[in-house]
Amino acid sequence: MIKEIIVVEGKDDTVAVKRAVEADTIETNGSAVGEEVLRRIELAMERRGVIIFTDPDHAGERIRKIVARRVPGCKHAFLPQEKAMYKGDIGIENASPEAIRQALSELRTEMAAGEGDITWEDLIEAGLIVHPDAGNRRLRMGKLLGIGYANGKQFFKRCTSFRISREEFAEALRTMEQGQE
Repeated sequence: MIKEIIVVEGKDDTVAVKRAVEADTIETNGSAVGEEVLRRIELAMERRGVIIFTDPDHAGERIRKIVARRVPGCKHAFLPQEKAMYKGDIGIENASPEAIRQALSELRTEMAAGEGDITWEDLIEAGLIVHPDAGNRRLRMGKLLGIGYANGKQFFKRCTSFRISREEFAEALRTMEQGQE
């Protein structure tokens, strides 16, 4: 049984999560994320804690940002796109129970904004921004670091807010460059 309440996008996501683990969920019912849902998430955070587990697509990232902005200190679970894909559709509901359990075992907790170990220059040197293949490299590094895919600015923000250490970053970069991911 997972102690925290898992925030998902819809009913099909709840079904998929419950196939994988014993947990309670709150469904946002799409990217609009109403005030009532946000109040329920705030209450869940006070009482049990919250894990945000949204689809690895644009709408899922939008929901993740809305919830995280309103309810600071949430834990985040990220599912790689290829593990959430079925017949061209991307979503948690398409993931295997094993992929869901793995994503929930690699949680990241967002911290208040502050100085992190990773700098903008580190991202440039690693070819994660201002590089012809930067998007693909961020995708691969995001998987290795367990922070998901994001554009350059958001990737930097995740590195700092999830307190990615220089050691974690360097190890992930080595793994990626050796093609071992």
